[in-house]
This record gives sequence, structure tokens and C-alpha cells, in this order.
Amino acid sequence: MKRKIAFISEHASPLAVLGGVDSGGQNVYVAEICKSLARLGYIIDIFTRRDSEDLPEIVQWLPGIRVVHVAAGPAQEVPKEQLLGFMDEFSENMIRFIKNLGNSYELVHANFFMSGLVASRIKEALGVPYVITFHALGKIRMIHQKEKDAFPVTRLDIEQMIVEDADYIIAECPQDRDDLIEHYQADPSRITIIPCGFSADEFHPLARPKARKRLGLAEDELVLLQLGRIVPRKGIDNVIRALRYLKHIPKLRLLVVGGPDDAPDFEKDAEFKRLKNIAEADGVLPQIEFTGRRNRQQLKYYYQAADFFISTPWYEPFGITPLEAMACGTPVIGSAVGGIKYTVRDGETGFLVPPHDPEALAKAVLEGIKCPVKYGQLRENALKRVNRYFTWSFVAKKADQLYNRIGSRVKTHPATYLIMLDKSGTQNRSNFPSSVLTYAATS
Repeated sequence: MKRKIAFISEHASPLAVLGGVDSGGQNVYVAEICKSLARLGYIIDIFTRRDSEDLPEIVQWLPGIRVVHVAAGPAQEVPKEQLLGFMDEFSENMIRFIKNLGNSYELVHANFFMSGLVASRIKEALGVPYVITFHALGKIRMIHQKEKDAFPVTRLDIEQMIVEDADYIIAECPQDRDDLIEHYQADPSRITIIPCGFSADEFHPLARPKARKRLGLAEDELVLLQLGRIVPRKGIDNVIRALRYLKHIPKLRLLVVGGPDDAPDFEKDAEFKRLKNIAEADGVLPQIEFTGRRNRQQLKYYYQAADFFISTPWYEPFGITPLEAMACGTPVIGSAVGGIKYTVRDGETGFLVPPHDPEALAKAVLEGIKCPVKYGQLRENALKRVNRYFTWSFVAKKADQLYNRIGSRVKTHPATYLIMLDKSGTQNRSNFPSSVLTYAATS
């Protein structure tokens, strides 16, 4: 008998185009783990917020997988930092949908803290257990972004409640597990490490000359690749500044792939404008190509064409793009933070450097190119590691093992918080003892 489970991913639909501000690793994670779980025999409904009037309620996406668009706030794009006040409506409509199905889900897998809030409400109302992958933790985000963090401070109390209420927490790497224990006093016995993965169908090696020919790149260039969301915490400015120390290298090119549109807008997009100004001030703009957004079918050619994939964010809960690069046989130079220091083996599959240190990044590039034999070993080791530990089939098997530990129904835990939200997500009351978790969107 096939097992039926629900995924919640309130702001990151598997159907969304990647590369925008709110489209990235979580979209890939939900899409790919569900594909692999379906191959293991699961029937899955993915619940995500309806952000367009044109979207039907139910999309039969793939065999065994439906995407359910839940009414929660206006049917238009809303930044994820502004969605919290709509989670009450999301919960009510999801509970109604489940009841109409006859309460048929064995388990809920929540993604991100707002999905966890919805899952907690469902558990309280219907007795369905849930696991959560946070993807990012508010306290860690605030350490690095400080006053630039646009999420309401209520997020921290909600995450604390979920840590205590969830049946299991999935940490994506050892650093994620340590952060949960240190900053949220999470019970280690209810944390399991399950990494993210990559799709071998999408990402695999290709002869570099072929990939470069497809992209119009010269074979004799040294190509560095930065690919992902164009936001400050990704540290793209750090990569640009590193070019100052590499000016002596002939035919050096940095490709910056990503953004909300197919071509960068240096007038209206503040981050693109900032990065361009940095490049101009450092005299390296001629060596940089800002490509704009590229679709999933195109990304592999960029990974395959690059000599090094570079990812030096301030922090990174996990980071799927380094895996995709390694799967294409491209060594990674990454920040020694979060998931990157878990996926990349320094000096073995690539190099780890401190964030905010362009000179160290440049030295790693020079270290990587000085010996062709060593470079070949980096490529070979990267391929072996990623295919052994980070395929989506490996990830799905780990998730299946976790799901099997959880009974189809569990006794609910007394909730710790009564969380009252207004429509902006601002907290009115918290730390209110209650045996029932409630929250309401009040005007």
C-alpha cells in the first residue's frame, strides 16, 4: 500500500522559476526530494501559496505528485518576509482541504518556519505528525544580517515553538544541527541530519570545450562562475573584489548568473547596481559578465564550462549549487560556513576560504590552477564525493527511514506559546501558556 504524505512549502513552489529573489534552493529541495520519494512509492501533495489568479487549485505535476495552491492573502507575488500574517488563512484552507479528503495524510513534511507553523496547527487540529526542514534559522540570520533582516521578530518565537512541537527536525548539515542545539536548545534525539542533493539527470560532466562552445566562451579563458540569487548575503561582491588580485591572469572571465529577469537591470535593481559600481571602482568590470537569470536546462552548461565554481556567502544553511557544480566535475571554492564546509573537502574536492576575504579567495584560485595534475584530482574527487553522499535518491532513502520512525498518528504535545499575529505578522502576545496552540490574524 502506497503511503500518502503532505509537503508544505508556503513561499517556494516546485513550479516556480528559479533565480528570482525568493526562488532558489528550497524550490529545488522540495521538487527533487518529492520526485525521489514518489519513485519509492509515496503519493505526495505539495501545498504552496497561490500567488497568481491564473493558477488552478490542483496541478497534477508528475505521477504520484500534485501541487495544491492554497489561498492565503492576495493571489499575487508577495515577498516571503511579508507572508507571516497570511498563515492563519493558509492553515484554515489546508485543514479544510484535508478534511474534504477524509484526513488521509500519514505525515506532514514542513519546509521553512511558516510552513512549520501551519504544520503545527494541522497537528493540533487533526493529529497528523510532522517533521520540519527549516532551511534557514532566524537567529542565525539575525546574527549575520542584523537590522537588515526584514522578517518580523516573531519568527524567533515561532521557531522556538516548532523546535519543541515537531516530531522530528531535519538538519541539513552538522552546523545546522549544532545551531539548533545551541541557539534553540533543541533535543538532539529529535534531530536527524539529512543533506540536500543534486539531480544526476540534470547535472553531469561534459567535455569543457563543448560546454563553452554552446555558451560562446573561448577555450583558452580562465572561467570563474558565481551562480545563485543576487542578494547581498551571497557574497558576490567578495568574488568581484577578488579579481583585483588576479589581474595578471590573461583572459580571465567571471560569469555572474542569476537574478529576477533574463537580463540584469542595473538601474532599477539595487543589488545589481551595487555590484556593478564595485566592479567599476576596482577596474575589473571588463572581466565580468552579468548574464541574468537562466533556466534549469541552461545551468548545467555554465557549471560544465567553468574552471571553478565560487560561492562565498556570509552564511549558508546548506547550499545546493556547490553540489550541482561538483556533479559537473567542477571544483568549488566556497566559504567555510554552514553546509559548504560539509559538502566541500578543503584541498580534496575544492577549497574553503573565509567569507569577506577576497585575497584568500584569489589565492585559492591561484592554488587551483598552478598544477594541472592537482586540478584533475580535485575534479575526480568532487565527482566521487557528490555521487556517493548527495544524490536525491540517497536523500529520499534517508527521509524514508525517518518517516518510518513516526507512527501514523501521535499524541499532540502541549503547546508552549499562544501566538497572536496581525496581518503584517507582528506579534501582539507571546509566551502565553496554553494547552492548545492557536494563532489568529487580527486586524
